Amino acid sequence: MGTDEPISPRNPRVAAARRLVRRNVRAKERRFLAEGPQAVREAVGHRDADGRPTLVELFTTAEAAERHADVVEAARAAGARVLTASDATMAEISQTVTPQGLIGVCHFLDTPFADVLAARPRLVAVLAHVRDPGNAGTVLRCADAAGADAVVLTDASVDLYNPKSVRASVGSLFHLPVAVGVPVEDAVHGLREAGLRVLAADGAGESDLDDELDRGAMGGPTAWIFGNEAWGLPAETRALADEVVRVPIHGRAESLNLATAAAVCLYASARAQRAAGGCRSVTST
Repeated sequence: MGTDEPISPRNPRVAAARRLVRRNVRAKERRFLAEGPQAVREAVGHRDADGRPTLVELFTTAEAAERHADVVEAARAAGARVLTASDATMAEISQTVTPQGLIGVCHFLDTPFADVLAARPRLVAVLAHVRDPGNAGTVLRCADAAGADAVVLTDASVDLYNPKSVRASVGSLFHLPVAVGVPVEDAVHGLREAGLRVLAADGAGESDLDDELDRGAMGGPTAWIFGNEAWGLPAETRALADEVVRVPIHGRAESLNLATAAAVCLYASARAQRAAGGCRSVTST
């Protein structure tokens, strides 16, 4: 259902959505905000394991509803409440400087870690001690692009549903299973038990990614652990891995940022797995 007249900034639905910018409220209600046409489009098409639609509610300006009529109609068809809002009301909810006119309220969609393991993944990104929400969302996007089977955020990492994380994932949050709040020791133990080789990505690693590829060591099921961009992985986390691998720096750059390093590592594994006869999902263009 929808409204023709813009709702007031004092409407209780606006207040409820605005409260979701706080982590404790998100955790209590198990809902989060997805902002922008791409995120909302992906949310509209997403269902949980029981077939329940992920999108609960959609706020849209009149202009955005006209520009993205297909998205708005799909949201209505999926049973979401559609509310027309003025630019001022959208600014009350939005966490961006220039709101794009579409904000969805969504159910949490993380996957239990046991279910990730039960699916027998071949390529997994583990975010350990990643505190920057933009980095977390971008690594999730990289994992999706590389065809990874899942992402795991440890209990020492940022909230998956932080608005910056959601925006940085550019819709990839809705594409692959993500487990959250897993202690890093449990993540490593579970993935290793599931048959994955666990590699820690670190600039001080004793193994070189190029050497690993050259000797054919990258073709099997692999989990990559990525750490904090500023200080990397703690020694105790590196010690959990089967190998600590560095991305070689052939030029004069001091280092790579987290998302770039993650993309290099995940694509290296994806390519090696395809070459070894593994089944990686590749979208044709």
